Amino acid sequence: MALGILRRGRGRMSGARPVQEERRMTVVEHLQDLRRVLIVSLVAWLVATIVAAVFNHFLLSVLEYPLTSLLATHNRLISKPIITSPTELVTIPLKVAMVGGLVLSLPVILWQAWTFVSPGLRPVERRFALPFIASALLLFAGGACLAYLLMPLWLNLLTTIVGNNAIFFPDLNQYLSFLTLLIVAFGVTFELPVVIILLGLLGIVSSGWLRRHRKAIWIVILIAANLVTPGADPFTPMMLAIPLIGLFELSVVILAKPLRR
Repeated sequence: MALGILRRGRGRMSGARPVQEERRMTVVEHLQDLRRVLIVSLVAWLVATIVAAVFNHFLLSVLEYPLTSLLATHNRLISKPIITSPTELVTIPLKVAMVGGLVLSLPVILWQAWTFVSPGLRPVERRFALPFIASALLLFAGGACLAYLLMPLWLNLLTTIVGNNAIFFPDLNQYLSFLTLLIVAFGVTFELPVVIILLGLLGIVSSGWLRRHRKAIWIVILIAANLVTPGADPFTPMMLAIPLIGLFELSVVILAKPLRR
């Protein structure tokens, strides 16, 4: 449409000024769309944060469960994590509400991002909108759930390594920060199949190319798993790298099918 306007403008009058004006209008329209996407996403996040704040005690108890279950079996002195600063009585519930709001508003944010990107794609590519958004949500949820389910195993493993040489008094703020980073790391990296399929649809990569570079990609996945996971232990990166390699191989199989039909 913009190209047609430019051509009509060239036919009616000479000079570069009308062309520049039309291009400037096109850029302004893109900036307006970007502003709309950001405003809608921010409002959705704020509303979802308020909803999460209402259920703050429930969310906090769910997040604490891997730790409290460990304390119930390995620590006779305390059954709950400790708080070392008075300000954390406010900041911790606020962080939980903000993270919970981000998770709740993620469908809206992803949809707004798609509405901004989709006009630049061809119609045959736009029909993958709902499958891509649904897949992204499911993969993020799967990665987050895996991180949450692996947390008790990880904590028990570290407790076994330390043994009776120390008494574990976990700080709630540090525990929640670590758990949040772990959930985000697993959730975001689990989007690997979506990224690979999208690159395949755009013609940037192919199933054959991915097979030929399999070893190098595996090494990149192992390095990325070590970079994005918090902590210095070798177990957490392996817990992330193994499912990522499986998702990569699944993406190669899916990409080999005729997705453009």
